[in-house]
Amino acid sequence: MILLTRVDHRLLHGQVATSWVGTLGADCIFCVGDHVANDPVWKTTLKLGKPAGCKLVIKDMAHAIEAINSGVTDKYKMIICVQSIAEAKQLIDGCPQIKSLNLGNTKESPTTKTIARQVFLEPEEEEILRELGSRGIEVEIRGLAEEPKVDALKLI
Repeated sequence: MILLTRVDHRLLHGQVATSWVGTLGADCIFCVGDHVANDPVWKTTLKLGKPAGCKLVIKDMAHAIEAINSGVTDKYKMIICVQSIAEAKQLIDGCPQIKSLNLGNTKESPTTKTIARQVFLEPEEEEILRELGSRGIEVEIRGLAEEPKVDALKLI
């Protein structure tokens, strides 16, 4: 069962390991992305941040979509983490059961627009989020599970 699909360029860190896992009762963190799946340093770092009693799975995008759609992940109470909005769209396009997207932390650059604390969007990311919203995908902003949801689409 997918409890949360989150965009966070850091993937797994304190906010996810404590606030989200604890509040949602997750027993699996699923880090998805071609870059992270093929970077041994990233994978080692993520393993160090994994909370006790919680499984960590790291897969490239194609294998993650395959695993989710096959039902093999259904036995877990799962938080999915991706690094970018583009990766989130790719995952949502491949997994129609994902109906909500949490924006946690995105990278700031000279061309981004700030829409919330820790959420910065490139123009093409705004378009992706609008498109997801038009398909009925909830796009919300929360750094921590305890915070109230903010509708990201109202801010772009």
